[in-house]
Order: sequence, then C-alpha cells, then structure tokens
Amino acid sequence: MSSPSPEPGHPRRRSPLPALGLIGAVVLIVALAFGWVGGWLDRDRLTAQRMVDTIEGGNPHPGFRRAHSKGICVSGYFEPTAAGPRLSKARVFAQPRVPVLGRMSIGGGDPHGADATARVRSMALRLRTDDGQEWRTAMNSFPFFPVATPEAFQAQTLASRPDPATGRPDPAAMEAFLAQHPEARRFLEWAKTAPWPTSFANTRFNGVNAFRFVDAAEGSRFVRWSMRPQAPLETLPAEARERADADYLQEDLVARLAAAPLRWDMVATVAAADDPVTDPSQPWPEDREQVVLGTLVLEDAQPQATGPCRDLNYDPLVLPEGIEGSGDPVLAARSATYSVSFNRRQREIAAGDAAAATGTEGAR
Repeated sequence: MSSPSPEPGHPRRRSPLPALGLIGAVVLIVALAFGWVGGWLDRDRLTAQRMVDTIEGGNPHPGFRRAHSKGICVSGYFEPTAAGPRLSKARVFAQPRVPVLGRMSIGGGDPHGADATARVRSMALRLRTDDGQEWRTAMNSFPFFPVATPEAFQAQTLASRPDPATGRPDPAAMEAFLAQHPEARRFLEWAKTAPWPTSFANTRFNGVNAFRFVDAAEGSRFVRWSMRPQAPLETLPAEARERADADYLQEDLVARLAAAPLRWDMVATVAAADDPVTDPSQPWPEDREQVVLGTLVLEDAQPQATGPCRDLNYDPLVLPEGIEGSGDPVLAARSATYSVSFNRRQREIAAGDAAAATGTEGAR
C-alpha cells in the first residue's frame, strides 16, 4: 500500500533527525577544533598555553605581561606620506593624521628589572583610523628573530632558564640548543656586538615578521617595516650602564617628551621574489627597496599601572584592510601567546581590584 499523499498546500513533514545529526556533527567538529588548539587531544603538541607557562617559568608576576613586563604607555599620532598608498590601501596611509596609543618596554619578565640590563627594547603601537579600523604592531630593537619556528623558541626559552645553583643558564643546555638551531648564533652575535642606544628615543625598532600589503588594485607585495628614530644615535658604554639608574630609560623618555615630541620614520622594506617571508630569523639583503610610509610622533607618556596601554593586547594580527599576515608560524604563535598572557593578567587584575575593594591584599 502506498503512503498517503499530503494535503494540497501542505508539504510533507520531514524527519528532524538528519538536521539534528548535522548540528551534532558541527558541534563535534567545533569541539575537536578547540581541543586541538588547547592541546587536549595531543599532549605532546606545543600550544600557546604551554609557551606562556614556559615563559613564566613557574614564577609569574600577577597582573603584568609575561614578557616585556616593564614598560610605559605613550601616545601621539602617525602622519603618512604620499608613498604609502602605492603599497597598501590601508586607511592609515590615507588619513592625514591617525591617533596612536603605544607602549615602550624592555625585554624580560621582571616588571621591576633594571633598564640597563635589558638587551632588547620594544615598541608596541595601536593605530585607530576614523572608520574604526585598527592596526596593532609590536616591534623590537633586534633586526631579526633568533629562531625560525615556535618550537625552536620554546626550546630556546627552556635552555635559557637560570640554573637554581648558579642563577645563570646552564652552558651545556645552551650549547645543545645551539647545536640543533645554529641560526640562533647570529642573534647571539648581534647581542654581543650591537651598540646600546642611550634612550628609547634613539633606538630603532623592527618588525621582523613579514606582512602582505595589498593596494587598491589588489596587487600585493610582502614587506617588513621598522621605526627609525630621527634622534641621532648615542651609545651607552658598559661602565655607564653599570652606574645607570634602574629606571633610566623611562626617566629619559619622560624628560625628552616634556621638552619636545619624539619622532620615528616608518620605513617598509619590500621583499624580492626569492626573499623568505615565513622565516623571521632570516634577514633580507640590505639592497631591497625601502619606502618611507610616514612619521610616528609621540607626545606624552603615562605610567603603565594606570595608563591606557595597560589593558591593551598588542596582537600583531589585528590588522586593517590592506594589510595581511604572511603565514609565518612565529607570527601566528605571537598572536596566540599574547592572547593567553592577556587573559591571565586580566583575571589577575580583576582579582586584585576585587581584593582592594574588600580591603584584602590581592594581585595587581
């Protein structure tokens, strides 16, 4: 016997089971994706959480960034040149003046560390255009990254941990690391021989990861950028570093800003066809095309504990239309670890604020 036909104008009711099965499959896929990212499905896989755990080294400073913990907020603006739109359609290169909120910092995880002991200095910026787009970037004073992959960076962090008996890294552990990652020797040579600028103001900051710039005609090219100071380079000899005040970089910055704004030229280096764009440990040849994209002008500084940069995550993959990532695995790892670090310290700050409100001691 055949099944009865539905009444005219009333479609046959379909079983909900296939749709529910599809929804269940989607939920399962999403759960598996979160499990993979979180490392729950593969306990040996490197995750952002594990990288941040390693950077902390079991001794985090609650409420502070896990890396580059000591810093100071800065603010000002960016003025683009006419050359910027040739490389990218990003609004930051077309708007006459773009407000900037930034942070200057030193390397290391100690928020009270001495400025003169930090070989690495950093500049992080957020540029927000009048149409609501944001460009966030985090640059460092070194000209290239020590290693090519997140796994190698994890190994370097572990090898660099101080030996409890000596307070210094174990030379044998470091030599074992360098044997497996010889590209890191170039970075160590830079750290030994590069000059020590006397100030944040005369330090050059480099974005060592490559990004893809897209122009209005949808043409694209890969670039790396740097902030090149207009203040002349002056170097700080070793004996002066030994006598320097623990906060001399921040004190110098505040004094200079009180006298006049500080300026850096933003310069893009354009990759040739055979330049590595996914390996930040490989510097590009010095003869590559260079384009001045604009000038960064800093006008003011604020303490990071109360300043507007405290609660800002300078995720380098927060990008405006016209700028894209390059597929560099170190860039992706930076974005992920910044997020984990940000979430941890925000919880700690909230706990500290709650404790302060109730009159009990808490993390800050």
